[in-house]
Amino acid sequence: MKFIILFLSLFLTSCSNYGQLTFVTKLPKKIKENSGIAYYGNDRAWFIEDHGNEDILYQVDFNGELIKEFKVKNATNNDWEDLTTDKKGNIYIADTGNNENKRKNLVIYKLPNPETEPGDHIDAEKIYIKYPDQAKFPPTKDNLIYDAEALFHYNNSLYIVTKNRTIPFNGKTHIYKVPDTPGTYDAKLIASFVPCDTAKVCQVTSATISPDNKKLVLLGYGFIWIYSDFKGDDFLNGKLQTIDTGATTQLESICFKNEKSLLLSDEERGKTGQNLYTYTLN
Repeated sequence: MKFIILFLSLFLTSCSNYGQLTFVTKLPKKIKENSGIAYYGNDRAWFIEDHGNEDILYQVDFNGELIKEFKVKNATNNDWEDLTTDKKGNIYIADTGNNENKRKNLVIYKLPNPETEPGDHIDAEKIYIKYPDQAKFPPTKDNLIYDAEALFHYNNSLYIVTKNRTIPFNGKTHIYKVPDTPGTYDAKLIASFVPCDTAKVCQVTSATISPDNKKLVLLGYGFIWIYSDFKGDDFLNGKLQTIDTGATTQLESICFKNEKSLLLSDEERGKTGQNLYTYTLN
């Protein structure tokens, strides 16, 4: 009886980590610090890892099997934090992780569609960016707003959503815009907002836009924010839906599987995480 009670306790605790998310599979050990996800179909997704890991793009199926690895040429993983794709199939890696807000080498890598690339190497083009409103590297503690872990593509432009690290935490988040073509650009600030004001929980860790371009989804640690009914790239003036997923793991990446469902993944932390999940939109 004691064994049964212990088993049920562990089972319920494990489930509670996922909240409303549906577990799909455990991810391979090679990508335990996954930080970005992209999906082209066929029950396989692409992943990257963040700071301190290899310059590799990984493909994993929904059974957790590592299918393919691409060494990304002409690129360095300073702190890869998100993936996004465009309508032509290109994939973009956001090397915009900036925990201490002191980097001056922020870049987004543009790669051809990995689904159709042969071999084990893939070439990257570079989109260099800087925030013209950042004057100090690093800024004061109450202005640590230049880290970014979220990237999405919309109408021939890339949009960067920052991650707030201010002390004390104020939740201020920026959305910047740059062209999706190689070059060097000042990122254009298009909006500022506060998702919520609780430290950690209210930091944006990933972003994605629906295949029909009608829903922008931002991910936090347990929260999903969905903007819809917006005009052009005036995203924040659309209708907002806030979802508390109930998940307690370190959610780091999100993308659309189709118009009605999302794929999410988390990093390994202790004995939790390193999983792939789905979430069905209402």
